[in-house]
Amino acid sequence: MAAALGGLGLLRGRLRLRLAAAAASPPSFSSSSSSSASCLGPRAAVRGGAAARPAAGRSYGSEAKEEEELRVRYLDDEHKGIVVLGLNRSHAKNALNKNLLKMMSKAVDALKSDKKVRTVIFRSEVPGIFCAGADLKERAKMHSSEVGSFVSKARATINEMGGTQRLPRTIGVSLAKELIFSARIVDGEEAKSIGLISHVVEQNEAGDAAYRRALALAREFLPQGPVAMRVAKLAINQGMEVDLVTGLAIEEACYAQTIPTKDRIEGLLAFKEKRPPRYKGE
Repeated sequence: MAAALGGLGLLRGRLRLRLAAAAASPPSFSSSSSSSASCLGPRAAVRGGAAARPAAGRSYGSEAKEEEELRVRYLDDEHKGIVVLGLNRSHAKNALNKNLLKMMSKAVDALKSDKKVRTVIFRSEVPGIFCAGADLKERAKMHSSEVGSFVSKARATINEMGGTQRLPRTIGVSLAKELIFSARIVDGEEAKSIGLISHVVEQNEAGDAAYRRALALAREFLPQGPVAMRVAKLAINQGMEVDLVTGLAIEEACYAQTIPTKDRIEGLLAFKEKRPPRYKGE
């Protein structure tokens, strides 16, 4: 099986999930890797899982240098607007060290301000693993005065994609505690059954079923209006943290932002003329 998990999160403790990650939004951040399992879903942290490389001989866009710990690829043709961030620290099972964290933060900041980017997929370039969490070997060498700033930086970067507080909000407090306290290995099927992920797919010969599922989902996002997607994401994320009445007010405020846009008029015209809309994010 292959598991694709939406949104990258980082759990404290020794939670290990035998999953692969995948998913997206504008630009939404997701994670993808492949192994004996590949899936797609909310937000969680992964430790374990697997990675998959694209099939040999097929190009998915501009390739980063092999030695880079984070490989950034802008996809082309029908996948234009999708960016793939590949974790590439094979010797350390993609554990997050200062350099990788710095590269991730820089990449995320750049992508947030790039209006041409619609969806971001996080994946592993290392077979057999997604991300082992923090690099504890490096952490052991840090002076105590460095640890606090490193953790804060890690939290801020990961929070752009998902965070430690989101697991209980996704699967409930009891199950979140059970997984964190036990460090139990969870396969794709169980992860799906508890609501940690939303899709489980059969692994393919190339070993990149999770990535393929993430890519297919990202393609579904591409034709949608960038403005509407942005405010919908905002309404969902903020609305989940408040009561229903406040959430509805947030929804109304978000919709109001779409009223003066050219995209809204284009959507109405496209519906009237029975043609696909041509959104520009304006």
